[in-house]
Amino acid sequence: MQAARRLEQIGAYLFADLDRKQMELTAKGVDVINLGVGDPDLPTPPHIIDALMEGATDVLSHRYPPYTGTLEYKTAVADWYRRRFHVALEPATEVLALIGSKEGLAHLPWALLNPGDVALVPDPGYPVYRSATIMAEGVPHMMPLRVGSGFLPDLGAVPADVLKRAKLMFLNYPNNPTGGTATLAFFNEAVAFARRHGLLLAHDNSYSEITYDGYRPPSILEADGAKDVAVEFHSLSKTYCMTGWRVGFVVGNPQAVGLLGKIKTNIDSGVFRAVQHAGIAALTGPQEPVLDRLRVYQGRRDRVMKAMRQLGWAVPEVKATFYVWIPVPDGETGAAFAARVLERTGVLLTPGAGYGREGEHYVRLSMTIPDRRLDEALDRLLGAFGRT
Repeated sequence: MQAARRLEQIGAYLFADLDRKQMELTAKGVDVINLGVGDPDLPTPPHIIDALMEGATDVLSHRYPPYTGTLEYKTAVADWYRRRFHVALEPATEVLALIGSKEGLAHLPWALLNPGDVALVPDPGYPVYRSATIMAEGVPHMMPLRVGSGFLPDLGAVPADVLKRAKLMFLNYPNNPTGGTATLAFFNEAVAFARRHGLLLAHDNSYSEITYDGYRPPSILEADGAKDVAVEFHSLSKTYCMTGWRVGFVVGNPQAVGLLGKIKTNIDSGVFRAVQHAGIAALTGPQEPVLDRLRVYQGRRDRVMKAMRQLGWAVPEVKATFYVWIPVPDGETGAAFAARVLERTGVLLTPGAGYGREGEHYVRLSMTIPDRRLDEALDRLLGAFGRT
């Protein structure tokens, strides 16, 4: 069967390929420690599970849910934004329930781009921004994120002829894969840039609650006039350890939220009502479990950073996310280095090129495995690559 040309342009999804590689090695008897995928290993807080079970017994849950989300769920999202970011949202028009933030990010270009329109995409970045643009017959223009600029794009470097065709810009802070962070001052600059050039700014804020040492990231919607030009995507996956539940939301500019909602009504039938009920419990219930899990991640972050120093690997201190963006030795690609690490230690790292050309000389390490296995992985790395 002949695949559509759009699939030829995007190739296999990065993490599906990593899963395949791990299964092949495991079948050969290799004890693989997978530090490649950012999938929290810690359990979902019990009160959220209880809410799911309660919702599943409601007969109404077994019928189609509202396409855009229940009013109760969208109100809980708006209330959480008010408490967390001091941002006011209208639940009916400025909040849309998503089957995970990935789904919404992937569908957004379909709502905005005509064939040949440009989306500005961070490089390195979450692969969905680029692949979704291509599938919508748009053209991704890659914006380099480099360590010297704190992994922030140089908006002034985007060529004028590109901006004439651009309709959409993706940003993501705290950033996957680099762990980079952005200030409210940068967000003000980005919002002004989007307004000046007629762009919708789509900010992926999935990691805003995975932070260390007291750092509290801002929302793009805190920037001056942001709701005129911006939407923000969020997920319950990382904050509440719910990656398998597939629930998130997008908030902000009501016209853009409405356009994405129109796409979704023609593609899916909404989020399972019982999962939305659990999402309400997550957003409105006790937040101590989030802090408990952050303490675990911070301990892991501290041990990983200590190991990086012992290895002599020049890695900036990680303030947010559960990723470490590691530059590889001079003259080596991330793919070659990851293969060498896997062969010598059985530790699976993600080649940085999977996130874009700017990641060619990096690998990403994820801290979302049990402490015992993480410590074993670090011991293997120190044994194989430690300085003597």
